[in-house]
Amino acid sequence: MALCFYTAAPLSPLQYPRIAKNSCVFSTEFDSGRLDLTTRAFRTRPGVEAPDTVNGDCSRVYAISDLHTDYPENLCWVNSLSSQGNGKNVLIVAGDVAETCDNFRLTMSILKGKFERVFFVPGNHDLWLRREKIDFLDSLDKLDKLLDICDKLGVETKPSIVDGLGIIPLYSWYHEACKDFHVCRWPDKLKSGETSLALYFDTLNDKNCNIIEDILKRCSQIISFSHFVPRQELCPEKRMLFYPNLPKIIGSKYLETRIRAMCGAEGHVSACHVFGHTHFCWDAVLDGVRYVQAPLAYPRERKRRMNEGEEWLPFCIYSSGTFAERLSSCYWSDYYSINPRTPDITQLAPWVARFYSKVR
Repeated sequence: MALCFYTAAPLSPLQYPRIAKNSCVFSTEFDSGRLDLTTRAFRTRPGVEAPDTVNGDCSRVYAISDLHTDYPENLCWVNSLSSQGNGKNVLIVAGDVAETCDNFRLTMSILKGKFERVFFVPGNHDLWLRREKIDFLDSLDKLDKLLDICDKLGVETKPSIVDGLGIIPLYSWYHEACKDFHVCRWPDKLKSGETSLALYFDTLNDKNCNIIEDILKRCSQIISFSHFVPRQELCPEKRMLFYPNLPKIIGSKYLETRIRAMCGAEGHVSACHVFGHTHFCWDAVLDGVRYVQAPLAYPRERKRRMNEGEEWLPFCIYSSGTFAERLSSCYWSDYYSINPRTPDITQLAPWVARFYSKVR
């Protein structure tokens, strides 16, 4: 995510009942709601799990997004990851690795040295051109270069099966395309209409339809992943945010259509979708599909403990044939698991109102 000035106020941990079914998918405008502020209580997150000594033949699947290794602190974090015991471990990287090809190549090569298999989909920062030394024709030209780097490093960008688990990368872009136009460059045909980029990136998934169909026939458990957000319920309501336009630049309705084509309208207990982009840690079940975000985010966000630091990352989402327990705690998804969204409330949240009263 390009902007950092959107972070909503944190909540204290709450109980986690399953979210009621709601068929509403992503739109460019979020509902608004009411929130009672509570005192924040830090909880210790679990660290990266040790290798399974009992069932060592089973792969572990870890998830992370928004590495942003153009920041030296984040690159240092990647370097510090342990490679011991990762013989059959898999890492899902849900976009925004780095702004430059050099940093991208370095980061992915480090990760490939620490995990047996690494999967990747691009985020918006990965396609930025403002700091590139290479004179790319446009951001699609850079995308081709990144995929070529992945191919040479052995980083996977196509759907595959890992020990009976289907892993399905999904290309995407958000609908309101204006935010990244000053740092990306696109062919003229993609500059008209606010859905042109979202539709273009979605069609990139069509070439993998046969592979996905085969995976769905052979696998009872699947993890799909994207950088962008597939549903509006996976972000705080805009009146809770310091940056109220955030909902316009985060998601694509085409993503949810892809997910439901694989999982069905009601989903099933063995389907999970990993996403990134907003930097909000998230773990929720919507219409039978689990949605998870485990971002490293910016150093300044971790310093103020936005997602309880970095010690728990990457999140081990699958091990020994089963999905992991929920992330604990995810402030906003915890809140929405027991509180409905309230679109009839338009009053700014207290902390947002106080902020804007100071800057006027």
